[in-house]
Amino acid sequence: MLVQDLLRETSNKKIFTVTFRKRTTGELRTMNAMRGVRKGVTGEGLPFDPSKKNLLTVYDMKKRGHRFVNLDEVISFTANKKKFQK
Repeated sequence: MLVQDLLRETSNKKIFTVTFRKRTTGELRTMNAMRGVRKGVTGEGLPFDPSKKNLLTVYDMKKRGHRFVNLDEVISFTANKKKFQK
């Protein structure tokens, strides 16, 4: 199973750490994130489909807002005290 598949299957409301290369700048980014957070969601929707760009929507615990993880460039992630690397 690919790291990307494991990330998509991470349970909602479980905090995990992911390291990936940002698509815009190429820099490495490590974030503590959570899936399934509704805080700040307006119901307006996004102007594009993140899955078509292979992006995963997560809630960044440090920045307290929704961000995207570039699934093409995931290097590692840690969930449930287990670390997975590409």
